[in-house]
Amino acid sequence: MFKLTRRAAIAAVGATVALGLPQASVAQSDEPITLVVPYGGGGLIDGIVRQVADMMTTELGQTVLVENKPGANGIIGASYVAAAKNDGLTYLIGATGPISLNILLRPNLPYGFDSFEPVATMLSGPLTVTVPTAIGVDTIEGLADYAKQTGKPLRYATLGPGSVTHLFGLTLKKELGVEMNDVAYRNNPSSLVDMIGGQNELNFSSPISLLEHQKAGDIKILAVTTPERMEQFPDLPTTTELGFPSLVSSFWFGVMAPAGSPDEMTSKVSTAVQNAMQDQDLQDKMFKVGMTPQVGGADALQAQLDSDKEFWGKVVTDNNITLE
Repeated sequence: MFKLTRRAAIAAVGATVALGLPQASVAQSDEPITLVVPYGGGGLIDGIVRQVADMMTTELGQTVLVENKPGANGIIGASYVAAAKNDGLTYLIGATGPISLNILLRPNLPYGFDSFEPVATMLSGPLTVTVPTAIGVDTIEGLADYAKQTGKPLRYATLGPGSVTHLFGLTLKKELGVEMNDVAYRNNPSSLVDMIGGQNELNFSSPISLLEHQKAGDIKILAVTTPERMEQFPDLPTTTELGFPSLVSSFWFGVMAPAGSPDEMTSKVSTAVQNAMQDQDLQDKMFKVGMTPQVGGADALQAQLDSDKEFWGKVVTDNNITLE
Protein backbone atom coordinates (compact mmCIF):
# COMPACT_ATOMS: atom_id res chain seq x y z
CA MET A 1 0.00 0.00 0.00
CA PHE A 2 1.31 3.45 -0.94
CA LYS A 3 2.20 5.59 2.11
CA LEU A 4 2.60 9.34 1.96
CA THR A 5 5.52 10.47 4.07
CA ARG A 6 5.34 13.60 6.21
CA ARG A 7 7.93 15.29 3.99
CA ALA A 8 5.95 14.45 0.85
CA ALA A 9 2.72 15.69 2.41
CA ILE A 10 4.30 19.02 3.31
CA ALA A 11 5.67 19.32 -0.21
CA ALA A 12 2.25 18.64 -1.69
CA VAL A 13 0.58 21.30 0.44
CA GLY A 14 3.33 23.74 -0.43
CA ALA A 15 2.80 23.12 -4.13
CA THR A 16 -0.91 23.76 -3.73
CA VAL A 17 -0.28 27.08 -1.97
CA ALA A 18 2.31 28.07 -4.56
CA LEU A 19 -0.21 27.53 -7.33
CA GLY A 20 -2.76 29.67 -5.51
CA LEU A 21 -5.25 26.78 -5.37
CA PRO A 22 -7.47 25.86 -2.43
CA GLN A 23 -6.27 22.89 -0.42
CA ALA A 24 -9.21 20.88 -1.79
CA SER A 25 -7.66 18.86 -4.60
CA VAL A 26 -8.29 19.64 -8.24
CA ALA A 27 -10.81 17.18 -9.60
CA GLN A 28 -9.59 14.21 -11.57
CA SER A 29 -10.63 13.93 -15.23
CA ASP A 30 -12.44 10.64 -14.65
CA GLU A 31 -14.82 12.20 -12.12
CA PRO A 32 -18.13 13.57 -13.47
CA ILE A 33 -18.96 17.26 -13.57
CA THR A 34 -22.46 18.19 -12.41
CA LEU A 35 -24.53 21.13 -13.64
CA VAL A 36 -27.25 21.89 -11.09
CA VAL A 37 -30.44 23.35 -12.57
CA PRO A 38 -32.52 25.10 -9.86
CA TYR A 39 -35.76 24.28 -11.70
CA GLY A 40 -37.75 21.15 -12.47
CA GLY A 41 -36.92 18.89 -15.38
CA GLY A 42 -38.55 19.00 -18.79
CA GLY A 43 -38.65 22.77 -19.29
CA LEU A 44 -36.99 24.91 -21.94
CA ILE A 45 -33.93 25.82 -19.87
CA ASP A 46 -33.51 22.25 -18.67
CA GLY A 47 -33.49 21.05 -22.28
CA ILE A 48 -30.89 23.61 -23.33
CA VAL A 49 -28.65 22.75 -20.36
CA ARG A 50 -28.83 19.04 -21.18
CA GLN A 51 -27.83 19.70 -24.77
CA VAL A 52 -24.91 21.83 -23.54
CA ALA A 53 -23.91 19.07 -21.10
CA ASP A 54 -23.80 16.51 -23.92
CA MET A 55 -21.52 18.74 -26.00
CA MET A 56 -19.30 19.43 -23.00
CA THR A 57 -18.97 15.68 -22.36
CA THR A 58 -17.77 15.18 -25.92
CA GLU A 59 -15.30 18.08 -25.82
CA LEU A 60 -13.87 17.40 -22.36
CA GLY A 61 -13.84 13.62 -22.52
CA GLN A 62 -15.36 13.80 -19.06
CA THR A 63 -18.96 12.99 -18.15
CA VAL A 64 -21.11 16.09 -17.53
CA LEU A 65 -24.32 15.36 -15.65
CA VAL A 66 -27.41 17.53 -15.14
CA GLU A 67 -29.15 17.46 -11.78
CA ASN A 68 -32.45 19.24 -11.10
CA LYS A 69 -32.90 20.77 -7.66
CA PRO A 70 -36.07 22.87 -7.92
CA GLY A 71 -37.88 24.81 -5.24
CA ALA A 72 -38.17 28.13 -3.39
CA ASN A 73 -37.57 30.29 -6.47
CA GLY A 74 -34.21 28.64 -7.11
CA ILE A 75 -32.97 28.98 -3.54
CA ILE A 76 -32.70 25.22 -2.97
CA GLY A 77 -30.46 24.66 -5.98
CA ALA A 78 -28.35 27.76 -5.38
CA SER A 79 -27.89 26.90 -1.70
CA TYR A 80 -26.79 23.38 -2.62
CA VAL A 81 -24.06 24.64 -4.97
CA ALA A 82 -22.93 27.40 -2.60
CA ALA A 83 -22.30 24.74 0.06
CA ALA A 84 -20.79 22.18 -2.34
CA LYS A 85 -17.13 21.17 -2.27
CA ASN A 86 -15.18 23.69 -4.34
CA ASP A 87 -13.21 21.13 -6.31
CA GLY A 88 -14.37 22.21 -9.77
CA LEU A 89 -16.91 19.40 -10.17
CA THR A 90 -20.16 21.17 -9.20
CA TYR A 91 -21.71 24.14 -11.01
CA LEU A 92 -24.94 26.11 -10.81
CA ILE A 93 -27.04 27.23 -13.74
CA GLY A 94 -27.51 30.65 -12.21
CA ALA A 95 -30.12 33.15 -13.33
CA THR A 96 -31.59 36.55 -12.57
CA GLY A 97 -34.09 35.26 -10.01
CA PRO A 98 -32.13 32.62 -8.07
CA ILE A 99 -29.00 34.77 -7.85
CA SER A 100 -29.38 38.53 -8.31
CA LEU A 101 -32.95 39.14 -7.19
CA ASN A 102 -32.92 36.68 -4.30
CA ILE A 103 -29.67 38.09 -2.94
CA LEU A 104 -30.84 41.69 -3.30
CA LEU A 105 -34.25 41.00 -1.75
CA ARG A 106 -33.64 38.36 0.93
CA PRO A 107 -31.17 39.30 3.71
CA ASN A 108 -31.38 35.88 5.39
CA LEU A 109 -30.27 33.74 2.45
CA PRO A 110 -27.58 31.11 3.14
CA TYR A 111 -25.58 32.53 0.19
CA GLY A 112 -24.55 35.85 -1.33
CA PHE A 113 -22.81 37.14 -4.44
CA ASP A 114 -19.46 36.20 -2.91
CA SER A 115 -20.57 32.56 -2.53
CA PHE A 116 -20.01 31.95 -6.24
CA GLU A 117 -17.42 32.33 -8.97
CA PRO A 118 -18.78 33.45 -12.38
CA VAL A 119 -17.83 30.95 -15.07
CA ALA A 120 -19.70 31.61 -18.32
CA THR A 121 -22.79 33.26 -19.79
CA MET A 122 -25.40 31.22 -21.66
CA LEU A 123 -28.44 33.16 -22.83
CA SER A 124 -30.79 36.05 -22.15
CA GLY A 125 -34.36 36.92 -22.96
CA PRO A 126 -36.40 40.14 -23.12
CA LEU A 127 -39.61 41.23 -21.49
CA THR A 128 -42.44 43.12 -23.19
CA VAL A 129 -44.95 45.80 -22.37
CA THR A 130 -48.23 44.19 -23.44
CA VAL A 131 -51.88 45.21 -23.06
CA PRO A 132 -55.27 43.76 -24.03
CA THR A 133 -56.60 45.24 -27.28
CA ALA A 134 -59.91 45.91 -25.53
CA ILE A 135 -58.49 48.98 -23.73
CA GLY A 136 -57.66 50.66 -27.06
CA VAL A 137 -54.03 51.53 -26.31
CA ASP A 138 -51.34 51.45 -29.03
CA THR A 139 -48.35 53.17 -27.43
CA ILE A 140 -46.60 53.45 -24.06
CA GLU A 141 -47.60 57.11 -23.90
CA GLY A 142 -51.17 56.06 -24.62
CA LEU A 143 -50.99 53.62 -21.73
CA ALA A 144 -50.11 56.46 -19.35
CA ASP A 145 -52.96 58.56 -20.76
CA TYR A 146 -55.36 55.64 -20.34
CA ALA A 147 -54.42 55.25 -16.66
CA LYS A 148 -54.87 58.95 -16.00
CA GLN A 149 -58.22 59.08 -17.80
CA THR A 150 -59.68 56.10 -15.97
CA GLY A 151 -58.36 57.26 -12.62
CA LYS A 152 -57.77 53.63 -11.65
CA PRO A 153 -54.48 51.84 -10.97
CA LEU A 154 -53.19 49.69 -13.80
CA ARG A 155 -53.18 46.03 -12.77
CA TYR A 156 -50.07 44.17 -13.91
CA ALA A 157 -49.44 40.43 -13.81
CA THR A 158 -46.38 39.10 -11.99
CA LEU A 159 -44.92 35.72 -11.12
CA GLY A 160 -44.90 36.69 -7.46
CA PRO A 161 -43.23 39.17 -5.11
CA GLY A 162 -39.62 39.85 -6.00
CA SER A 163 -39.86 38.34 -9.49
CA VAL A 164 -38.46 40.11 -12.54
CA THR A 165 -42.02 40.93 -13.62
CA HIS A 166 -42.85 42.43 -10.23
CA LEU A 167 -39.78 44.67 -10.17
CA PHE A 168 -40.11 45.65 -13.82
CA GLY A 169 -43.67 46.79 -13.06
CA LEU A 170 -42.30 49.10 -10.38
CA THR A 171 -39.82 50.49 -12.91
CA LEU A 172 -42.63 51.16 -15.41
CA LYS A 173 -44.77 52.71 -12.69
CA LYS A 174 -42.03 55.22 -11.88
CA GLU A 175 -41.37 55.97 -15.55
CA LEU A 176 -45.04 56.64 -16.40
CA GLY A 177 -45.92 58.36 -13.15
CA VAL A 178 -49.19 56.47 -12.73
CA GLU A 179 -50.60 54.16 -10.08
CA MET A 180 -50.11 50.43 -10.67
CA ASN A 181 -51.02 47.36 -8.63
CA ASP A 182 -49.28 43.99 -8.98
CA VAL A 183 -51.35 40.81 -9.28
CA ALA A 184 -49.46 37.56 -8.64
CA TYR A 185 -50.06 34.44 -10.75
CA ARG A 186 -48.64 30.93 -10.54
CA ASN A 187 -47.81 30.92 -14.24
CA ASN A 188 -47.90 33.04 -17.35
CA PRO A 189 -50.78 31.31 -19.22
CA SER A 190 -53.24 32.02 -16.42
CA SER A 191 -52.23 35.69 -16.34
CA LEU A 192 -52.80 35.95 -20.10
CA VAL A 193 -56.27 34.43 -19.80
CA ASP A 194 -57.13 36.99 -17.14
CA MET A 195 -55.71 39.86 -19.19
CA ILE A 196 -57.78 38.92 -22.22
CA GLY A 197 -60.77 38.56 -19.90
CA GLY A 198 -60.27 42.05 -18.43
CA GLN A 199 -58.87 41.08 -15.03
CA ASN A 200 -55.56 42.90 -15.58
CA GLU A 201 -54.23 45.45 -18.04
CA LEU A 202 -50.52 44.67 -18.31
CA ASN A 203 -48.28 41.71 -19.00
CA PHE A 204 -44.49 41.59 -19.27
CA SER A 205 -43.99 38.09 -20.68
CA SER A 206 -41.37 37.29 -23.32
CA PRO A 207 -42.58 37.88 -26.91
CA ILE A 208 -42.66 34.23 -27.98
CA SER A 209 -45.47 33.41 -25.53
CA LEU A 210 -47.59 36.29 -26.80
CA LEU A 211 -47.39 36.22 -30.59
CA GLU A 212 -50.33 33.86 -31.18
CA HIS A 213 -52.55 35.98 -28.95
CA GLN A 214 -51.48 39.10 -30.85
CA LYS A 215 -52.22 37.43 -34.19
CA ALA A 216 -55.66 36.55 -32.85
CA GLY A 217 -56.24 40.21 -32.04
CA ASP A 218 -56.60 39.68 -28.28
CA ILE A 219 -53.52 41.60 -27.15
CA LYS A 220 -51.14 44.33 -28.30
CA ILE A 221 -47.36 44.17 -27.69
CA LEU A 222 -46.42 47.81 -27.26
CA ALA A 223 -42.67 47.26 -26.99
CA VAL A 224 -39.86 44.80 -26.36
CA THR A 225 -37.44 45.73 -23.56
CA THR A 226 -34.28 45.65 -25.68
CA PRO A 227 -31.94 48.41 -26.94
CA GLU A 228 -32.38 47.29 -30.57
CA ARG A 229 -35.04 45.35 -32.46
CA MET A 230 -34.70 41.60 -32.23
CA GLU A 231 -34.14 39.68 -35.45
CA GLN A 232 -36.84 37.21 -34.40
CA PHE A 233 -39.40 39.99 -33.95
CA PRO A 234 -38.54 42.69 -36.50
CA ASP A 235 -41.99 44.30 -36.33
CA LEU A 236 -41.92 44.88 -32.58
CA PRO A 237 -40.59 48.30 -31.50
CA THR A 238 -38.22 48.58 -28.56
CA THR A 239 -38.56 50.64 -25.42
CA THR A 240 -35.36 52.45 -26.40
CA GLU A 241 -36.55 53.59 -29.83
CA LEU A 242 -39.83 54.70 -28.28
CA GLY A 243 -37.97 57.02 -25.94
CA PHE A 244 -37.88 54.88 -22.78
CA PRO A 245 -34.28 53.63 -22.44
CA SER A 246 -34.76 53.22 -18.68
CA LEU A 247 -37.11 50.33 -19.47
CA VAL A 248 -34.42 48.16 -21.08
CA SER A 249 -34.46 44.91 -19.13
CA SER A 250 -33.89 41.20 -19.58
CA PHE A 251 -33.43 37.93 -17.74
CA TRP A 252 -30.30 35.79 -18.05
CA PHE A 253 -28.84 32.35 -17.41
CA GLY A 254 -25.20 31.47 -16.84
CA VAL A 255 -22.82 29.02 -15.19
CA MET A 256 -21.40 29.62 -11.69
CA ALA A 257 -19.10 27.65 -9.39
CA PRO A 258 -18.73 27.60 -5.59
CA ALA A 259 -16.36 30.33 -4.44
CA GLY A 260 -12.76 29.17 -4.32
CA SER A 261 -13.09 26.59 -7.07
CA PRO A 262 -9.77 25.95 -8.86
CA ASP A 263 -9.10 28.16 -11.88
CA GLU A 264 -7.79 25.15 -13.80
CA MET A 265 -11.25 23.52 -13.72
CA THR A 266 -13.45 26.61 -14.03
CA SER A 267 -11.48 27.85 -17.03
CA LYS A 268 -11.82 24.47 -18.72
CA VAL A 269 -15.56 24.39 -18.06
CA SER A 270 -15.95 28.00 -19.20
CA THR A 271 -14.31 27.26 -22.52
CA ALA A 272 -16.47 24.17 -23.05
CA VAL A 273 -19.68 26.11 -22.27
CA GLN A 274 -18.71 28.93 -24.64
CA ASN A 275 -17.95 26.44 -27.41
CA ALA A 276 -21.30 24.75 -26.87
CA MET A 277 -23.17 28.07 -26.96
CA GLN A 278 -21.69 28.71 -30.42
CA ASP A 279 -23.24 25.54 -31.81
CA GLN A 280 -25.54 26.53 -34.69
CA ASP A 281 -28.21 23.95 -33.89
CA LEU A 282 -28.41 25.13 -30.29
CA GLN A 283 -28.47 28.78 -31.34
CA ASP A 284 -31.29 28.06 -33.79
CA LYS A 285 -33.24 26.37 -31.01
CA MET A 286 -32.88 29.41 -28.75
CA PHE A 287 -33.65 31.78 -31.60
CA LYS A 288 -36.97 30.03 -32.27
CA VAL A 289 -38.11 30.51 -28.68
CA GLY A 290 -37.11 34.16 -28.55
CA MET A 291 -33.89 33.78 -26.57
CA THR A 292 -30.53 35.35 -27.37
CA PRO A 293 -27.38 33.21 -27.05
CA GLN A 294 -24.72 34.86 -24.90
CA VAL A 295 -21.20 33.58 -25.55
CA GLY A 296 -18.94 34.89 -22.81
CA GLY A 297 -16.67 33.85 -19.98
CA ALA A 298 -16.29 34.84 -16.34
CA ASP A 299 -15.79 38.54 -17.09
CA ALA A 300 -19.02 38.72 -19.11
CA LEU A 301 -21.05 37.07 -16.36
CA GLN A 302 -19.45 39.31 -13.72
CA ALA A 303 -20.46 42.34 -15.80
CA GLN A 304 -24.04 41.05 -15.85
CA LEU A 305 -24.05 40.61 -12.09
CA ASP A 306 -22.67 44.13 -11.62
CA SER A 307 -25.39 45.48 -13.90
CA ASP A 308 -28.04 43.65 -11.88
CA LYS A 309 -26.73 45.12 -8.65
CA GLU A 310 -27.02 48.61 -10.10
CA PHE A 311 -30.35 48.26 -11.97
CA TRP A 312 -32.40 45.91 -9.80
CA GLY A 313 -30.64 47.02 -6.62
CA LYS A 314 -31.94 50.56 -7.17
CA VAL A 315 -35.50 49.29 -7.72
CA VAL A 316 -35.31 47.26 -4.51
CA THR A 317 -33.86 50.16 -2.51
CA ASP A 318 -36.18 52.82 -3.92
CA ASN A 319 -39.22 50.72 -3.08
CA ASN A 320 -37.87 49.45 0.25
CA ILE A 321 -38.62 45.80 -0.60
CA THR A 322 -37.48 42.98 1.66
CA LEU A 323 -38.55 39.36 1.42
CA GLU A 324 -38.12 36.57 3.96
